[in-house]
Amino acid sequence: MAVRLSEGAIASIVQGGTPSQPLLQVISIRRITNGPPRYRVLMSDGIHTLSSFLLATQLNYMGDEGLIAVNCVCQINRFICNTMKDGRRAVVIVELKVVRTADQVNGKIGNPTPINEGQTQPSAAVANQSTTKSVQNDSTLGTASVRSIPANVENKLPSKPGSFRSQPNSIAGSQSQAKVVPIASLNPYQSKWTIRARVTNKSQIRTWSNSRGEGKLFSMELLDESGEIRATVFTDQVDRFFPLIEVNKVYLLSKGTLKTANKQYTSVKNDYEMTFNNETSVVPCDDADDLPTVQFEFVPINQLENMNKDIMLDVIGICKSFEDVSKITVRSNNREVSKRNVYLMDASGKVVSATLWGEYAEKFDGSEQPVMAVKGARLSDFGGRSLSVLSSSTILINPDIPEAFKLRAWFDTEGRVMEGTSISDVKGGSMGGNANWKVMLEVKNENLGHGDKPDYYTTVGTIVYLRKENCMYQACPTADCNKKVVDQQNGLYRCEKCDREFPNFKYRMILSVNLADFGENQWVTCFQETGEAILGQNANYLGELKDKNEQAFEEIFQSANFRSYICRIRVKLETYNDESRIKATMMDVKPVDHKEYSKRLIMNIRKHAAT
Repeated sequence: MAVRLSEGAIASIVQGGTPSQPLLQVISIRRITNGPPRYRVLMSDGIHTLSSFLLATQLNYMGDEGLIAVNCVCQINRFICNTMKDGRRAVVIVELKVVRTADQVNGKIGNPTPINEGQTQPSAAVANQSTTKSVQNDSTLGTASVRSIPANVENKLPSKPGSFRSQPNSIAGSQSQAKVVPIASLNPYQSKWTIRARVTNKSQIRTWSNSRGEGKLFSMELLDESGEIRATVFTDQVDRFFPLIEVNKVYLLSKGTLKTANKQYTSVKNDYEMTFNNETSVVPCDDADDLPTVQFEFVPINQLENMNKDIMLDVIGICKSFEDVSKITVRSNNREVSKRNVYLMDASGKVVSATLWGEYAEKFDGSEQPVMAVKGARLSDFGGRSLSVLSSSTILINPDIPEAFKLRAWFDTEGRVMEGTSISDVKGGSMGGNANWKVMLEVKNENLGHGDKPDYYTTVGTIVYLRKENCMYQACPTADCNKKVVDQQNGLYRCEKCDREFPNFKYRMILSVNLADFGENQWVTCFQETGEAILGQNANYLGELKDKNEQAFEEIFQSANFRSYICRIRVKLETYNDESRIKATMMDVKPVDHKEYSKRLIMNIRKHAAT
């Protein structure tokens, strides 16, 4: 059956028209290799050919798999026209359908000739096809006299990313028009464009210094209904734009420089990124509620183990547990920053450690076990698999999105009683993401700690005995050394590790406690921090008390007996003097929150009653 092409469609496109779903034939197709991979297509309407058709990157698979071939006939359902620097039209195809494969068509249809774009004249019919609207504007887009484009324009982009109308709004400038185009259509070959986008993330100002000098920068992420793009502002423009731009506000942006994106530093799904220059303008745009807020592409936690490290990704999970905030010193710049580990679990039952830094760490509150969505976290292989939430990342707590509602419903009905399986090795400092709740009899019967790697478990245990003999020792007073010192009997104390003598020392603690529950008991070693938490006193005070008031020292140990704690314990089989035995170490200890612990017991009762 013969196919009739949409004759005159190419001339209409070149003249600024937007023919509806034209049927065009592929004359040739080739892959562009300079820059992000794309396909360039020479297409015919039976009268003219045009060589500046480009497949949108989401359609690359059609070229890769040979779904689009020479002589096939396609129905172009969605496309965007851009004007290149030389005045020619570039047509980005974002949605098409192959209506006749190459073997169903008997060669080239008609005798098309290349269209001469410079000699075509717009006709009244073509002009009537365009629904482009404009608002009068000052000749410079950066002035306050610019009128914002309203959100309720007729030709809004549809909500489905990658599918949009080809009649964008425009701003009428001096002597020219800057079209409001979707972010997905931006590429380095365009000369004039304006986007209407929401700022979904904005970093703090950072400074840099190298052999070429020093400067400052900040970055942001921009989003409309077609996609997103990352933009960076450098030294000369930072002071101009940083106070102007606010997160979640919508702006008209134009005249930025576009280049190939470095995917190592961003999770934004765009082949290009934007850099502000001296001609860039940013104009606030009111009444833009139609634009989305944040666009996520969540990766399930159980898939993180199979992904390459250092990639940027989005993740959502329930805050199963979290650590207290701590301070660390960054070696590169000797700057102190705040740090907090949060353990996230999703419906896969897997748990991953996510490290928060700076202001994120200080302000985070996980006490209500919120849903936490993170955009742009970096995947690390430190301690199994873990995540680092960067200054460029976006965090939403209990976001108003379907994924969050679904996850919360799962957690409240069944996930709360799940222990979860950690993909992050927990070395201490908190209850950890993989709580692995056990009673001590289970630990014994399951032979935990007998493998190549240590095992961790969490239990509620009661201290029935503390071995106070030899629990204190005199240690090197330097901050980074805890080696036992030798009393020289001359008022000096020698550290063999530091090879120095000191006039003083500090007390350190290694405390052995016998921990028990209803079915079993276990000797556990507590080092400084956990020992101090159990006894309620610091090691230096206890050491001095032991020397000066042994009765008061004894009373502190007696008062610690028969108190119950939530204990995080590490167990590992160790061999000493040809004798192998399980060594248990207290990694963290916290008072029992009886309200939360009772909830856990009730959920476990319900779980077992239902089986």
